[in-house]
Formats: sequence, C-alpha cells, structure tokens
Amino acid sequence: MDPFLVLLHSVSASLSNGELMELKFLCQGRVSKRKLERVQSGVDLFTVLLEQNELDAQHTELLRELLTSLRRQDLLRRLDDFEADAVSQAPPEEQDLHVAFDIICDHVGKDWRRLARQLKLSDSKIDAIEVKYPRNLTEQVRESLRVWKSSQREAAVVSQLVEALRACRLNLVADHVEEAQQARGLQSASPSSSASLVSWGSDAPASRAC
Repeated sequence: MDPFLVLLHSVSASLSNGELMELKFLCQGRVSKRKLERVQSGVDLFTVLLEQNELDAQHTELLRELLTSLRRQDLLRRLDDFEADAVSQAPPEEQDLHVAFDIICDHVGKDWRRLARQLKLSDSKIDAIEVKYPRNLTEQVRESLRVWKSSQREAAVVSQLVEALRACRLNLVADHVEEAQQARGLQSASPSSSASLVSWGSDAPASRAC
C-alpha cells in the first residue's frame, strides 16, 4: 500500500471526535459545507483533500499545519518519519536540501527573519509564518525554508542557501552546510566502489570450507 495512505490512515485512527471536529472547522475555507457534513472520520476528510489536490505525498504542508493546530506532537513525529523516508529515496539534490534545512534549523535561530528576507520572502509571508507557529522557533525557520523551496521549485538549490547565509553574515552556518554537502558527495561515491568490489569478488571461486 502507498506509504502516504498508510500514514493518513494511522493519523485518522488516532484522532478523537473533538479533534476531527476541529480539523473540519479548519478546513472550511478549502472544503465545501456539503462535503464537510458527510465527513465522519479523518479518512473521509483526507480523501476529500486528496481529491481536491490539497494534499499529496509531495505536498504535506497542509497536513503539518493541521496537526500543529491540534498540538499533536506524536502525529507530527509520524509525519517527520514519513518525510525522512521519502527524502532517503529522493534524488541527491533533494537530499542535500533536506540536510541543509536541518543544519539551518539547528543554527540560525532568531536570525531566520533576516535569512527569509534575503531569500525574497515577503514581510506578509514572514508574519504569517510567525502566526502559524507561535513560540516554536524551529518550525518558524523550517516553514520559511519550505515556503522558499515551494516558490523556487526546481530552482531551489543548496548553493542559493549558502549565498543567502553569507549575505546575512551567517558564515559559520554556511560552512556547516557546505561541509555536509561535501561529506554527502563523498558518501555517495563510496557505495559504487563497494559495489564494484562485491561484483568483482562474486566472479572469484567460492572459498572452501575449513
């Protein structure tokens, strides 16, 4: 079964009736009143959002927003695990961005607004991020990076983040990002060498049992 559908089913099974009502209320601007009246479970609601292209495995921002509103940290961790698994199977460029995001979230702190402006996020978007994740600095940083990535699409690359960090005089963070990217490059090169050794060894006669 699709891992994203498994995640949605798991989230649905963990919701109380009160939490489902809160999610329906939060989705009023996205789902018609008639459809919301037919929603009896989290699966029903997620199915509608999937049909309306409000939600999918590559765009989990709405799900994260809804779970954040419920303050369900346990469900947010499930979403984090799903996204981490998805990144591990993503192209190298996507994995590099994910690593860079983690480093920036760990080190930028309150300077995230300055970085966000350097990445061309408008003041209104920055204000909206602060409202969306009050008193959660890490999520404010990560959301600003998500918004930037969504706006840039395929043009979003690690070199842009490094350039913006250096423009903000966050050179130590930029160094960490570049070092991590170089380390990942070395790691990605090593499996092919190991594979070639295994392949070469497979042609050799099997060793005799002692």
